[in-house]
Order: sequence, then C-alpha cells, then structure tokens
Amino acid sequence: MTSLTLREFLKIMKEKNIKNNDHPFNGLNENEIDSSAGINSDESMSGSAYLNDQLEEDNENEKLAAELQEQKDKYLRLVAEFDNYRKRTAKERIELIQTAGREVISSLLDVLDDAERAEKQLQNTSDVPKALEGVQLVFNKLRSVLQSKGLKQMESINTDFDVEKHEAITEIPAPNDKLKGKVVDEVQKGYYLNDKLIRFAKVVVGK
Repeated sequence: MTSLTLREFLKIMKEKNIKNNDHPFNGLNENEIDSSAGINSDESMSGSAYLNDQLEEDNENEKLAAELQEQKDKYLRLVAEFDNYRKRTAKERIELIQTAGREVISSLLDVLDDAERAEKQLQNTSDVPKALEGVQLVFNKLRSVLQSKGLKQMESINTDFDVEKHEAITEIPAPNDKLKGKVVDEVQKGYYLNDKLIRFAKVVVGK
C-alpha cells in the first residue's frame, strides 16, 4: 500500500468535499498543516518513510555507540592485563637477581665447613704434611663444586696472545723465537662460565 503525504490527503478531501469542523487541520492551508504537524512536507517522501529513516538513523547511532563502548572495554582490559604483566615480571626479575647465586652459595657451604675444619687442624697440629693434605682436599673440593656449576679454567700458557681473552700485564724477552707473541706466564687465571668468558686472564707476553 502506498503511503500518502498530507498534501495528497487534503487534495483528496477537497475533491470529495469532505469537511469536518472538529478536525484539527480544518481551516489551515497545506503549508500551515505541514508546519503545525511538524512533518516533512517533501512530496517525494511519505510520512512513514521519513519516520523509518529516522528510526534507522537512531538504530545506527545506537549500534555505533555500542561498538565504541565494546572497543573501550577491550582497551581497558588490555591496559589492565599489561599493567599486571609488567608488575609480575618486575617482581620476578627482582626475585631472580636476589636468588641468582643461591644455588652456588649453597653448594659452597660444604666447602666452607671443610675449610673451617682444616683451619682448626692447622692451629692444633704440628704435623705439617697432614695439615697440607687437609688443605689440598679443601681446594680440590672447591674446584670440583665450581666445575659442576659450569666454571672452566682458561688455558693460556704457550698460547697466542689474544686481546679478546687476555690482558697483557707486561712484556718480556721471549725465551725462544717460538714464544714471541705468545703467553709466557700467567699472573691471574681467566675463567669461563658455561663457555662464556667471565674473567680475562692477566698474562705476561713474550716479545
């Protein structure tokens, strides 16, 4: 069924000589009726079509508002989750730093116990060979514990001088031509931890 505009409706009423004194639009011309009714007077658009467009626009606005609120909620949740992640990782990092050496220290406590026993033995004995044997056992145990944790001693003597792992303390005349540019003595040993250099070796180089 085709919807009628108010202009079309009045035209039909006039053609049929229909009058109603009680009608709210009686006595008004077409423009006044359109204005008083607050209805779009565009003859190309029916009243129902205009209302439908308004409803569709309102629905679209409500849909956009709902989508915007949904995206806002997602954003706030992501911000909260990231903040919690940042706090958790910061806490874990602090705990890791504080306890990084715990395992190694715990392993060395047995060595410390042996060292204290050896110290008492040195104070109460005149048997030097036996005391030296006890001290040597402590040193061997210390080396064994550290090696089990990934510590490895660098071999430098008679090797080519390498600035990537050696620190030259001084140079001395080489005992022979084969030792020129090589490490002839070691002042302080270098060490690796799990194949990563953690201390340069301090060496004497032949020239």
